[in-house]
Amino acid sequence: MSLFAIADLHLSLGSDKPMDVFEGWEDYVSRLEKNWRNVVGAEDTVVVAGDISWAMKLEEATEDFRFLNSLPGRKLVLKGNHDYWWSTRRKIEAFLEQNGFFSISIVHNSAEAVGSLAVCGTRGWLYDAESAEDKKIVNREVGRLNASIDAAEKTGKKPVVFLHYPPAYGGMECREIMDTLVKRGITDCYYGHIHGSTAAKRSPMGEYKGVRMHLISCDYLGFMPLRVNE
Repeated sequence: MSLFAIADLHLSLGSDKPMDVFEGWEDYVSRLEKNWRNVVGAEDTVVVAGDISWAMKLEEATEDFRFLNSLPGRKLVLKGNHDYWWSTRRKIEAFLEQNGFFSISIVHNSAEAVGSLAVCGTRGWLYDAESAEDKKIVNREVGRLNASIDAAEKTGKKPVVFLHYPPAYGGMECREIMDTLVKRGITDCYYGHIHGSTAAKRSPMGEYKGVRMHLISCDYLGFMPLRVNE
């Protein structure tokens, strides 16, 4: 049983906002499906760290979730900045159950044990947040991150954090998020949101303040889920 991760699928199977118009994203859904099926087995788990669907409403995301559900393995999904369809936990879980999307679960103020690891995390927020409203959001995200890490620790497994936003970028930090990772003794953090080779070069990868950082946006990974555990 292996754990994989990927972010920023940006699916648009039920709406008209294809990513194929961007360089490097040509035929990306087919490429993603082929790569996923080549590496992920039925007993494996894949964390999808946000920006799953371009849908504006939950019901408009049905075809995107149908596609995701059809892929091998269990999927644990987190919220991204473009997941406007995201609703309450109760509504999302009811939607998944009603449509028979039983291989998909959400991580939100919670954690899921996968082998020797515990998957936890939250969306995060901007690394250059300065306004009062931004600070309010950051504080809320820190609370959700701590709640998720708490839940992970209760499983007795090693917490591994997944965020959508990078906690640091281009010499800037979302200090409150970064401080939480360090204070809670997190050794590995996986994040998405960053696209393109130029932006990737400004993203922290490898050890940063004692935390190993991993960029998992799907174009950076070549639309190939990244194996987290060995």
